[in-house]
Amino acid sequence: MKALIRLGGVLALCLGLVACGEVAAVNAPDDVIQRAAYQPSGGPTVTLMTMISNSNGSGGHSALMIDGVQRLVFDPAGSWHHPNVPERNDVLYGMQPVLFGYYMDYHARETYHVVVQEVDVTPAVAAQLALAVQQAGPVARANCARSISAILSQTQGFETISQGWFPVRMMEQFGEIPGVRTDRIYDDDSDDNLELLQAQARAEISRQIAAANADN
Repeated sequence: MKALIRLGGVLALCLGLVACGEVAAVNAPDDVIQRAAYQPSGGPTVTLMTMISNSNGSGGHSALMIDGVQRLVFDPAGSWHHPNVPERNDVLYGMQPVLFGYYMDYHARETYHVVVQEVDVTPAVAAQLALAVQQAGPVARANCARSISAILSQTQGFETISQGWFPVRMMEQFGEIPGVRTDRIYDDDSDDNLELLQAQARAEISRQIAAANADN
């Protein structure tokens, strides 16, 4: 009975958070995804991002970034979106540094900070994870940590991560993997995420116009 009560509590928490929003099947066209593809410099890495409540330390949302042949952000049941970031079933494509900065700014705010845990992996592991996240979605509400932990637990080097519902528990297990680098992102932005999304879209349009003018 206690286990059921605990599970019910975490489900209610995730259901009530904007970060774990309504599930929706989003399918950007192949050509749009191909044009947006972005490959970061450096070797392949995997990054777990966990949104933590500043008031009580509970986990509000989890997302996974794979930097391999291209950068993919698996944002299960996430609510962030941007006109220049194609999405297909909870996988975000083309997350260049500016756009990834928008993503982080959206989640780090007065009520939440983001724990960022990065670890180096082999190209084979990055490719395995890239395929797994592209086959996983769309993910139902309140399943952010569960979907990511299910994928990681079946991946070489991440077998110590158990499948579960709790973002903080997964974060703690990820932190025990050898070679993990951890950072915490704080911001004092308000919780008005809709206003922020609109501001980010306007800022990106302005940036593109400025870049086009500079080229001319």
